[in-house]
Amino acid sequence: MLDFLKEDNRLVLSYSGEQSGSNWIYAELAKGGPVTLRKTFTVSTNELISEENPEDEDAPVLFEIGSKEGEYYCMSKDVLGIKYDLFIHESVELTSKTFIAERNISIFSILGRLVGAIIRIGGPEETAIPEDAFTKLLQKFPNSYELTSYTFARVGAVISSYIATKKDYEEKYQQYMNRRASIKDTNAYQLVASAEIEKYTLLLSKLKNMLAAEDSYSEAQWQEEILQIILLLYPKYIHVFKGAPVRDTYSNKDRSIDFLLVDSTGNTDIIEIKKPFDKCIVTDRTYRDNYIPLRELSGTVMQIEKYIYYLNKWGKKGEEKLTSHYREQLGDGFTIRITNPGAIIIMGRQDGLSVNQRQDFEVIKRKYKNVIDIITYDDLLGRLDSTLKHWSRHK
Repeated sequence: MLDFLKEDNRLVLSYSGEQSGSNWIYAELAKGGPVTLRKTFTVSTNELISEENPEDEDAPVLFEIGSKEGEYYCMSKDVLGIKYDLFIHESVELTSKTFIAERNISIFSILGRLVGAIIRIGGPEETAIPEDAFTKLLQKFPNSYELTSYTFARVGAVISSYIATKKDYEEKYQQYMNRRASIKDTNAYQLVASAEIEKYTLLLSKLKNMLAAEDSYSEAQWQEEILQIILLLYPKYIHVFKGAPVRDTYSNKDRSIDFLLVDSTGNTDIIEIKKPFDKCIVTDRTYRDNYIPLRELSGTVMQIEKYIYYLNKWGKKGEEKLTSHYREQLGDGFTIRITNPGAIIIMGRQDGLSVNQRQDFEVIKRKYKNVIDIITYDDLLGRLDSTLKHWSRHK
């Protein structure tokens, strides 16, 4: 049995033999070598602070394994068999489970191999592992059942190709690990739900207010405000460049893209934002029993397709040109890439369209869906509302 005694200036390890007593330790130490307890603590006569008591074999053997430094107990790296001393805050309760996992696995021996630096547990130090995080870490160490299941799974995976096994041990192991993960892990959705609800409530309210007073915005002001909503709704985009240059290699001219989007991997897309004036989506009358796109929509689609065409033809030279042009905003090491760019068009309203007009407009949208996402302001309202409801369910 191992106990840990916190004294004013030192940390003491107390060992009591449950069946064989404690005198065997003195016998081993008398040979001049160290003794390893529970495959974790290696001690010698240098750490010994109790004397042999032949009359009481059950008397605990005491070893000094650390000293007090400020608010921390500094534990000897030699005792723990690690490269650096270990610092544990005085407020942390110490038991054998703090140091030893099941099947006598030394916890800090594992951590020492992973970290390769001084480890501090608890307390105010910035580099210290918080006590609650350390407790969660201990829970992650495999228990006996998990180790046995893993062994069965590995062996079973090999021999099952030749001999039928009693059970699918690999599947059984995976099921156990999935259950354990679902119990132990933190639900990240719940942690961020409140912030996301607040964000999308704000965006939905902002867009509704804008649509109610669209005449008070200039085209440039409207585009800037909608861009803010889009960048929050599509967080993969981390840069947006207004009036981005693109080379028309066929006409040998420089063109200008209204807004170029760049995602976190450097890949580019295009966005076109129009104010939501009436009758810019599909015709009021049918042509051969079909509602067809109005000039504003078809013209915008044609313009976007040309920009995509120019970017693709510009290729590697274009990547180098754009990266150089926006170097200050991008930062060192970030490269713009042109890899089959897509596009987003935001324009028009659907609330005044008939059922048949909406149906034909959906056909038009799907025609370009592989390259261009055509979004009306009613679509945008719907996406914000659906996203808000999604996060509300996870709060």
